[in-house]
Amino acid sequence: MKLLRYVLLLLITSSASAEPFQNADASAGKTLVNQHCISCHAASFGGDGSGIYTRELRKVKNAQALAAQVRNCNTMLGLKWFEDEELNVAKYLNQQYYQYTE
Repeated sequence: MKLLRYVLLLLITSSASAEPFQNADASAGKTLVNQHCISCHAASFGGDGSGIYTRELRKVKNAQALAAQVRNCNTMLGLKWFEDEELNVAKYLNQQYYQYTE
């Protein structure tokens, strides 16, 4: 019985700190960001555009908000990305700038 409780606790702890975009491809996401996002962000925030991700009053506060913002940009710009492409971008941005764990 103790072993069962230990295993359950281990599983709960492991899933709580899981990477939020686990099945996505960050490399493919980076390619999409480089092709479609940097020029717009650089025009708005200067430099290489990364200021949008690192600004103090950024809108994105968790992984769900990150995925929603990527979807919003996709829709507003008419990029016509599929959901897996949005998740690829979210994974790349999360690894590069945010490091959200849930």
